[in-house]
Amino acid sequence: MRYYVYLIGSLKNSKVKTYVGYTNNIKKRLTLHNTGKGAKSTRGRTWHLLYYQKYNSKKKAMTEEYNLKKNKNKRADIKSRFLSTNQL
Repeated sequence: MRYYVYLIGSLKNSKVKTYVGYTNNIKKRLTLHNTGKGAKSTRGRTWHLLYYQKYNSKKKAMTEEYNLKKNKNKRADIKSRFLSTNQL
């Protein structure tokens, strides 16, 4: 089974909030976040997929999710690259 580490972003009051997670179904997970059934901290916002990476094992995906959550510089880089080419 394939697993994905993803970064989603939401714009509210001119401030971008990001969330990192892992899943085996990105479309379903993004829908859950946008319908208020995802993680508690993601409720009440409209989320957009900013980044994802595919992994062949759950263990590797969980490790990379942890690393991305802790690496604020990498998250900021992904966010700024997305914002320079798109709008949330």
